[in-house]
Amino acid sequence: MTKDITYRRIYEESSPEDGRRVLVDRVWPRGMRKEDAHLDEWLRDVAPSTELRRWYGHEPGRFAEFRRRYLAELREPERRQAVDRLRDIAGHDRLTLLTATRDVEHSQAAVLAEWLTDPGRSRA
Repeated sequence: MTKDITYRRIYEESSPEDGRRVLVDRVWPRGMRKEDAHLDEWLRDVAPSTELRRWYGHEPGRFAEFRRRYLAELREPERRQAVDRLRDIAGHDRLTLLTATRDVEHSQAAVLAEWLTDPGRSRA
């Protein structure tokens, strides 16, 4: 099982080293044309809920609580299919998680990368 998982902004230039490119945002990135995204998949259902995303507001001071709540959301039954799909991709291919968020270190992509790489360490 491979665990070569990275994350970055969707607006950055794609690279052959990206492997599978998966968008993990709930809404389509502003100003990005679909043909320019070079995506393999868009897994909206693995993104934080609208309510959680709005509460968080990308405030770094709320990141620890955002991370805790987001990991709890990932365990919800309605997310099972998207979560299993992401785990499957991560288990077989190099994976780049994409987000439109400016601060990728404090994003759901960062939480997902850590969670997929070391699930035991990422328990909420």
